[in-house]
Amino acid sequence: MKYSVDRIENDVVILQNLTNGLIKEEKKSSFLFDVKEKDIVVNKKDKYVLDLDAKNNRLRLLKEKMEKLKSKE
Repeated sequence: MKYSVDRIENDVVILQNLTNGLIKEEKKSSFLFDVKEKDIVVNKKDKYVLDLDAKNNRLRLLKEKMEKLKSKE
């Protein structure tokens, strides 16, 4: 499953499932890297790893959508 990091509150990471939109919480210690907001992560054997390609693609798509909205004004 792929998740987007919505926010980080103390030692808790709030994740949104990219398939169904459900929200879940995980301890920061479950991540094998320095997790940040907007990261895209994949759960592998109860640990989370960064999917850098998915993160970059998602950020690019969001930027393109924002540019299209601006051009319609």
